[in-house]
Amino acid sequence: MAFKKQYLKSKAMCKVTFKLSKEQANDAGLVRLVGDFNQWDLSSAPMKKLKNGDFTTTVSLPNDSKYQFRYLLDDKAWENDWEADAYIPSPVSYADNSVVQV
Repeated sequence: MAFKKQYLKSKAMCKVTFKLSKEQANDAGLVRLVGDFNQWDLSSAPMKKLKNGDFTTTVSLPNDSKYQFRYLLDDKAWENDWEADAYIPSPVSYADNSVVQV
């Protein structure tokens, strides 16, 4: 799991590309990126599945902010990004949420 940050010169935004490998997705057929940036919408658009089985999506986020997120696998299992910038205890479970800081 990983994400790549690309800061825009024209405005105070950062394009963050999230990537989840096939192995990390536990062979899921569908993965959603869910977090603060989409109000934890469990019906958000699925990440794009690549030919090699990896999943990817890009989100534009305002600079100077932190966002909690997790991956939702096949609409039933949660997975963290273990290369996240930080982790914060979830207010709704005993698990941690991943954090991306831009």
